[in-house]
Amino acid sequence: MKLTVLVDNNTFIDRYYYGEPALCFFIEDNGTSLLLDTGYSGLFIKNARDLNVDLDSVTAIAISHSHNDHTGGLAYLAAQNSLGGKKVIAHPDAFKSTLYDGEEIGSPLTAEQLQDICNLILSKESVKISDNITFLGEIPSYNDFETREAIGTYAAPDGTHPDFVIDDTALAYNSGKGLFIITGCSHSGICNIIEHAKKVCNEDRVIGVIGGFHLFDVSLRLKKTIDYFIENRLTELYPCHCVSFAAKAEIHKHIPIFEVGVGLSITFTPN
Repeated sequence: MKLTVLVDNNTFIDRYYYGEPALCFFIEDNGTSLLLDTGYSGLFIKNARDLNVDLDSVTAIAISHSHNDHTGGLAYLAAQNSLGGKKVIAHPDAFKSTLYDGEEIGSPLTAEQLQDICNLILSKESVKISDNITFLGEIPSYNDFETREAIGTYAAPDGTHPDFVIDDTALAYNSGKGLFIITGCSHSGICNIIEHAKKVCNEDRVIGVIGGFHLFDVSLRLKKTIDYFIENRLTELYPCHCVSFAAKAEIHKHIPIFEVGVGLSITFTPN
């Protein structure tokens, strides 16, 4: 499995790609090419071109959750007629309208629009995407220290409700030597995600994680998250996107973390 960062908040010194507060990963596994998320704009298309990444080879796009810093690029693919024939895999709630401070923060495309132009797969259950990569589906709560926080509201037939981002999910790569978790924002809790990946993939060994952990403050939740990482012997940690410098620094005191930026490429060889 090879993963290339097409969009992140961060860019590397002396590597001239563009960043934005969003996320998009290009992933290759045994002849299958896929994306996790599409960033906020069409920036991932430019970065892919500059990185010699062939987006035409992508057969599936997994969506981690509804927010437009992860789904915004879908509109740019649709405008280029680049979604035809591709699978778009997401939780059934991933294309709902979500408002935050009166502004729309959900996907620019609805489920109905996507159904007309691609093979839309909406699932609360896990979905196998490639030989070794699994879309995890809806993430249950396994840890009492990872409580969900409402971000904005969404409209339903029975009224307006706080949005607890129940659609938040992730991918798991099974290397044969352990799982490597690939996340968007981890609104459902990074430790909850890992626990669910272990259950879905029937594998207790975990190598590491790349993506947003949605951790900002040095808090009891962060301490328990670090304890969980240590207990599960995670050694490959790539926190990015929605992880503050303070949180990264605190994690780094206990487990060395890797820097993430647009253009980063990491490779795992299956056992």
